[in-house]
Amino acid sequence: MKGTNMALPLSMGALLQADLQEDAAYRDEGLCVVGIFGKSNMQPGAPKESIVNSLADKHIFSLFGGPEDGGTADSSIEAFYHQENRVLYLLLSSVSDSRQLLRACESLSAGTGHSDSHELWKDLDRQHCLHLLYIFSVCHVLLLVHPNQTFDVTYDRLFRALDALRQKVLPLIRAAIKDCPVSKEWKLNCRPCPPRLLFVFQMNGSMKVSTNGSESGGNPDKPKKHSPRRRLQHALEDQIYRIFRKSRVLTNQSSNCLFTVPANQAFVYVIPTVDEDPVGALLSQLRSTCTVSETEPVVVVTGPRRYQQMRRSARQLSYSGDPATLLMGGQLTDCSLKEFLWQHVELVLTKKGFDDSVGRNPQPSHFELPSYSKWVQIASKLHQVLISNTEEEIAELWSKVQGQLKVLEGFLDADTKFSENRCQKALPLAHSAYQSNLPHNYTTTVHKNQLAQALRVYSQHARGVAFQRYALQLHEDCYKFWSNGHQLCEERSLTDQHCVHKFHLLPQTGEKTDMDRNPPILNHNSRGRSTSACNCGRKQAPREDPFDIQAANYDFYQMLDEKCCGKLERIDFPVFQPSTPDPAPATNQAQRTPIEASGSTEVVVEKLKEPSTNQSTTQSTTQSHTPTQSHTPTQSHTPTQSHTPIPAQSHIPIPAQSHTPTQSHTPAQSHTPADTSLSLALSLGQSTDSLGPYADGDGTETQVQPKRPSLVDRQPSTVEYLPGMMHSGCAKGLLPKFSSWSLVKLGPAKSYNCHTGLEHPGFLPGSSFLLPWDLVIRSRSEEDTDRLMEPLDGGTSSWPAPNKTLVGKRGSTGGLGRSRRRDDMARIFVGFEYEDSRGRRFISCGPDKIVKVLGPGGAKDPATRVLNTDMPLYIPSPSQGRGIKSHYAQLTRLFVVVPDAPLEVTLNPQVQPGPPPCPLFHPEQTDLVLPPDGFWVLRFPYSFCTDRGPSYPPKENQPLNNHKVLRGILKATAATPAPQ
Repeated sequence: MKGTNMALPLSMGALLQADLQEDAAYRDEGLCVVGIFGKSNMQPGAPKESIVNSLADKHIFSLFGGPEDGGTADSSIEAFYHQENRVLYLLLSSVSDSRQLLRACESLSAGTGHSDSHELWKDLDRQHCLHLLYIFSVCHVLLLVHPNQTFDVTYDRLFRALDALRQKVLPLIRAAIKDCPVSKEWKLNCRPCPPRLLFVFQMNGSMKVSTNGSESGGNPDKPKKHSPRRRLQHALEDQIYRIFRKSRVLTNQSSNCLFTVPANQAFVYVIPTVDEDPVGALLSQLRSTCTVSETEPVVVVTGPRRYQQMRRSARQLSYSGDPATLLMGGQLTDCSLKEFLWQHVELVLTKKGFDDSVGRNPQPSHFELPSYSKWVQIASKLHQVLISNTEEEIAELWSKVQGQLKVLEGFLDADTKFSENRCQKALPLAHSAYQSNLPHNYTTTVHKNQLAQALRVYSQHARGVAFQRYALQLHEDCYKFWSNGHQLCEERSLTDQHCVHKFHLLPQTGEKTDMDRNPPILNHNSRGRSTSACNCGRKQAPREDPFDIQAANYDFYQMLDEKCCGKLERIDFPVFQPSTPDPAPATNQAQRTPIEASGSTEVVVEKLKEPSTNQSTTQSTTQSHTPTQSHTPTQSHTPTQSHTPIPAQSHIPIPAQSHTPTQSHTPAQSHTPADTSLSLALSLGQSTDSLGPYADGDGTETQVQPKRPSLVDRQPSTVEYLPGMMHSGCAKGLLPKFSSWSLVKLGPAKSYNCHTGLEHPGFLPGSSFLLPWDLVIRSRSEEDTDRLMEPLDGGTSSWPAPNKTLVGKRGSTGGLGRSRRRDDMARIFVGFEYEDSRGRRFISCGPDKIVKVLGPGGAKDPATRVLNTDMPLYIPSPSQGRGIKSHYAQLTRLFVVVPDAPLEVTLNPQVQPGPPPCPLFHPEQTDLVLPPDGFWVLRFPYSFCTDRGPSYPPKENQPLNNHKVLRGILKATAATPAPQ
């Protein structure tokens, strides 16, 4: 060779790309290609490389090295051309070798999963198969090297996979080599001849030749016909041939097989173990060398004649009478590995070919001995198609070859095939576990629980690399089963119950329900029904379990208004009044900050500064309240300091005035009671003194005039409405679209009979009586009118002791004369009504007590207990029924009977429907003054909801003290007399 040093091995790509020119002496001679592949053990030595070194009698391949040499785990082919013997050796290294296996293990990171590592091994196996197909297509003789003396049956599956792949890619290879200068048979079969496969095994330490004659049956003088190693070779040949014939890898016609084995020649060679005596081994080699040099001088001969000379020398050496060449017992020495190989190479170099067909009518197989230049051309084309893909015109063929690699999956990837079969058998078991004890429609929670149970059953039976893939398929199958008509509507009612319908859509405005649609169009329904009374409480009706706050707190009561209490006098709470056709709900609401105590004084002072509203403010209790449909105050409400109820012994010299309601009065502004001391000063005629510094502008150095409220604080928005209900966390200036509260008037105060109680349906026997709240007021005679401006006991806020008369102008100290003040008592009736889901109603006289009146005379318990404590929003119902589930009764109404007396009864309900940080819910207008001589009913909301969601009723075993109505819901003060 010229231009390239062939004394060292080259990679297959470098060999095919090198511009090699043969010497004239070898240009016309044929070339025998020998391919070597197989496996190696984990010992330091490399058996395949050492075999090439022994065959070429040169140190060509390094026998030492490791994964640190910078190589990769990919399969590679190295070539060595022994030009003297006209043999080209192709050595295939793959992941089956110890070096490549270590490189592959190092390439796997610590976090690589089982499936990812399996994909890496699959890629390496596919690459190895392509390299094997390549050397099976360009070689005459193949050597399969195995590190022990046991045949690996996995080669049977590998060769069947290669044969199937070769049949698939044969048309593609024909298209690639159609222009190469080779024979038609080569172009048709895409190989120079059916390659002959030889097997080389290594004997391990357990197989040793016995030297004591024990194998002769106790007779050391009787020689054996064959050595143990040769008998092992014959047994391996029979076993291999029988296996390959059974699996039809070998058939009668050799031209149709992937490879052939000779019928009358040895094709298995067992390399003996290394002698443990290195000195003796060296002496034997020296003796054999001297024997060869003495018998026949070595003449350097090239070409085929040199090979024939080597064969004659080997035969003379084997059959010479030298005792050193004989084993004990008279057994002949076995041939060497080189002799074993060269008997097959001789058939190639002499152009005899291989006649390995058997049967009655054997067909001769084609054979061609190419020159080096022809072989390089066709080997380069095949390398492009099967391995490298560096030319554009063959890229399409290469992609088609890669597409045919799926044929290998069923033969090579036995782990995946086993895993898939195992996982496929586990899927029906998992599906059964998922569908066991399932209702027809179920929620996401049930779906997840059943899916977890199915995955648990699946993991008990599934194994292998396909575990994750089929687990995802199980997840998808269960989800499809659930979503295909078994998915329950996930919406929960305001009482925390599921909708019983399967997944559906809500009807739009004006749209009708349709069960045939997919998904159907339905309204929510939890199949929960309860009985509730109307706003006034005089009529009960069944109601569906509500799913939105408007249906719970507004629609149901509006429906009953048409049948019962629609014509009653009422006080409407302000609601949102849109100024645009498409109002939007408010977003990003700021939390309301607590109002300081000075805010009440600020509002009162601001109202005193307005001369046009002074009289209307002081006469608010004498004016009649007329219900309006959309009452909107002109000034926003500002909470004031809490009022203490008037003691029963208090006396106020205020003349009582009758309350005459009119039908056309609308309050100009919301009533805001001021501080108690200021109200008493105004009621005692001291308004002139209190207005002095503000009316004349004096006293600015001691009194600072507060800032006037802005328009944003006073005017509610007409563009954005409040989603949900009014509560303490709402932004200022927003109103809801509807009111969840109701305040109606059942009639005058005398319409309530304290001896018979409320004649409303649903009340438990003896529990419909309101609680009395007695207040003592002082009635003044006409002679005391000139003393209205005098303070009582020298103070504006001091109250006289009970049953004690004051000293008058005439110095009278008591008696029954005209100048004595008489004590008159005013009685207010109060009742907190509770109602459960079955319509059972009762009045409570304490947080844990129910009114129980058995005889005439009405309730005896005073109302001060219920007014001075936080009343629970939910209490256990006294009629639980037969079930073990406890029922709760909810506070639904507050009955207030205001007498015809000079009293100012202020209503200020605040409800906390859950544990902190639950906000406080209140009506759209608080601190509302109830006109005298009226039987009023405040209906509480059925459900409480903010823009973040509803506040559910308490469940069983949950504390009830977190759900309450705060104390101070009713306050009573002396009414302010009208100015003269």
